[in-house]
Amino acid sequence: MTDSAAPSTVSFQVNGVPVSVRSDHPHLLSALRDELDITSPKDGCSPSGQCGCCTVMIDGKAVVSCQQPLAKLAGKSVVTLEGVDAGERTRFAEAFAACGGLQCGFCIPGIVMRAKAQIDKKGADLKRDDMARHLGAHLCRCTGYVKVLDAIEGVAQGKTFTPALSGVVGGAGAKYEAGELTLGDRGYIDDMRVPGMLHAALHLAEHTRADVLAIDVSGAQAAPGVRAVFTAADIPGELMVGIIYKDWPVMIPIGGRTSYAGDVMAIVVADTREHARAGAALVQVTYSPLVPVTDPIAALLPGAQVAVWGTTSNVLSTSEYARGDVDAALAVSAHTVHEVFQTQRIEHAFLEPESTLAVPGADGVLHVYSGGQGVWDDRNDIARMLGVGNDQVVVTLVSNGGAFGGKEDMCNQAHTALAAWWLKVPVKCTVSREESLRMHAKRHPIQLEYWAGCDADGRLTAVRVHAVGDSGAYASVGMKVLERAAGHASGPYRVPAIDVTAVAVRTNNPVCGAFRGFGANQAQFGMEGVLDRLAEQVGISGWQIRKLNVIHPGDVWGPGQVMDDGCAGAEACLDAIKDRYDAARAAGKAVGLGLGLKNSGLGNGFRELCRAVVRFRAVPDGHGRDIEVRHGWTEMGQGVHTVALQVAAQELGVDPNRIEVIVDTTRELGFGQTTGSRGTLMAAGSVSQAAHTALAGGCAIGVDYVGEHLVDWTQKIGDPEHPQPLIHAAFGYAAQMAIIDRATGLIERMVAVHDVGHAVNPLLCEGQIEGSVHMGLGYALSEQFPHDPDTGFPTNTTLRSLGILRAKDVPTIEVQLVEVPQPRSPFGIKGVGEIGLVPTAPAVAAALHELDGQWRHTLPMRPKGGADIDD
Repeated sequence: MTDSAAPSTVSFQVNGVPVSVRSDHPHLLSALRDELDITSPKDGCSPSGQCGCCTVMIDGKAVVSCQQPLAKLAGKSVVTLEGVDAGERTRFAEAFAACGGLQCGFCIPGIVMRAKAQIDKKGADLKRDDMARHLGAHLCRCTGYVKVLDAIEGVAQGKTFTPALSGVVGGAGAKYEAGELTLGDRGYIDDMRVPGMLHAALHLAEHTRADVLAIDVSGAQAAPGVRAVFTAADIPGELMVGIIYKDWPVMIPIGGRTSYAGDVMAIVVADTREHARAGAALVQVTYSPLVPVTDPIAALLPGAQVAVWGTTSNVLSTSEYARGDVDAALAVSAHTVHEVFQTQRIEHAFLEPESTLAVPGADGVLHVYSGGQGVWDDRNDIARMLGVGNDQVVVTLVSNGGAFGGKEDMCNQAHTALAAWWLKVPVKCTVSREESLRMHAKRHPIQLEYWAGCDADGRLTAVRVHAVGDSGAYASVGMKVLERAAGHASGPYRVPAIDVTAVAVRTNNPVCGAFRGFGANQAQFGMEGVLDRLAEQVGISGWQIRKLNVIHPGDVWGPGQVMDDGCAGAEACLDAIKDRYDAARAAGKAVGLGLGLKNSGLGNGFRELCRAVVRFRAVPDGHGRDIEVRHGWTEMGQGVHTVALQVAAQELGVDPNRIEVIVDTTRELGFGQTTGSRGTLMAAGSVSQAAHTALAGGCAIGVDYVGEHLVDWTQKIGDPEHPQPLIHAAFGYAAQMAIIDRATGLIERMVAVHDVGHAVNPLLCEGQIEGSVHMGLGYALSEQFPHDPDTGFPTNTTLRSLGILRAKDVPTIEVQLVEVPQPRSPFGIKGVGEIGLVPTAPAVAAALHELDGQWRHTLPMRPKGGADIDD
């Protein structure tokens, strides 16, 4: 249906140009983006105004544009980053690039506008702490704010920066596309505009467990601007999708049953986003509600109701292994500990909500633009849903605005593709922040019961662990998270006898899946806590008990893996942090130490193969680039494009400015998800091989020089044919220390010493660690994503409610890189993203115990939020 009534207009200035826009926009941000095509202000949470990504200046004052009604804009002057003086734009771009002040980049244009407002007001007198307070209106989930503030401070003081790409592995050069990302010039999916494009919105379930009796779309179909409404009945192929198990319905059909709050009932397509959303609200679903299953422990009891439609059991998976006689070892141990730990559900809070654009091609091929972490899996599942071959769907990756694991599963990709497939026109769907919070998978809450013992000197004798993780409704990668928690349950230590069981449980709570750390965080919060309790009984320090028990090359670890020379990194981190640990204790501080490990790659018997292409152009592009490096990994801020560029430049011996990095899904280059720190390792290996192939082939124009990297030597945990399985090919290691001032109770400093094997780009590597520590502090102290036990619905619906630490809440973060090469890994790389926050919560828990004598066993430890660490 079309709406013939022409809305009135509002007139004001944007970047010095008079404009008149429709008055029916919900806020200024909508008018800027949807009518004026000004896209540097990003939409991370509209209309709540809690992320700061849409910050602009109105009459010289920095404001969040999604909170500005158009009625108040008449006659005013709006300045966006596009309208800032060219010289000033360059200064900000160069500062952020040189300082490493961005990762995914989605939040940075808004931060730049806030910084500009403060620098305009205070100039070189702008203090770092004052700027941190002004960034209270902004969230950055990637950087930890350290290098953001470095960049702003540099601009304020008039420093000159000369950022440059590095052409060697180990060079601390600028991030690929850093300048464009800083200024908002490198678009994300929601910034894309295609002629004839329609907009889609989703109608989500009203109950987490209910039979669907009827779906009435007539009201939506008759709504202004609506072009079509699709339900499960319109799916021509397979209903179910999923990364490992095909158990996640694209939409719930009549006769089906809802299983969580993010289930999709219908998709409404209209001429504008507002019309699509209004139409989606008019879909009427008749339910027969059932009592949801929300207690994971009760879900395991005999006679419990089956939570999820299409399944027969609430047990998603069980991972278990044992070595030695744990009961006998505990019986003769000089000291023992029994403790139950509980970790919480956590929201990723990537700043860019999920967005998908689907464009039908004249050749009958559907082109889908996705920000997902697994564009290959997206392509395959979309093709299955449409009932066509994989060659009928091309999924193109658009580098996203953060993910951290939360964009592994499809969100709205299938729905958008379905609408474009039927309508034969381009369709874009961008979910709201509240919809995003309901739909994508979270970090698992896990209950971990530990029994552990040591001898009189503090050497571990035995560990037993029983873990139960709430995986929510659908599988996602929940079974792998609990498998990883099981494998990492003993931390980076020698344990002669061990018995571990980890169960992933289906409930009607939010789905849980991949999140930075992937089960290792939860397990090692328990293991590190046990170790500190044993240290107190023995009468030695946290550093001493870790030094006594840390794994060495040749030791048997966890599930039975004999560790290689790479594991020397664990002790190297301990040794590197010792002087600062001793000094802080001597100064009377309350000090806590955490030591962790985290695998890189999938392992567990998977055959991991990826490819890359080096290709030479006859004619350089508009930026003078005549070499293409093509790979299949998702760039989400971690810097995989920069890794590919530096490896290629070094191996080819060329200027890095000649290289364009392209994610290519038209060639079969990828394997699975960009997850587990594997992108850096696998991309480096395959690009290196492609470069050598090119050199051997004479670097001819127009030839695909293909390289590949293969990891096929791991075995599955618990495999009886491999009593000492090599379950992972590489691990990263880290020691972190939390230092609390006893007089104030404040965390005043975090020290993070990380063994990364070999840092491809130390500047970006440091930034990854700083961002990890920030995320880890939130995990330790304040963040949580609870559900209503009566309904299964999440109780947090906004970014502010999540408890994420703002810039002013973050203590000083000191980073040191250690490089103990990983055998059989390209350039000795181990990875850094996954290990980043594994030791953070244990270190904070130990420091708090030194402060007040209380042992912590539940996360978060100060759930009121950031005020508890700085007020």
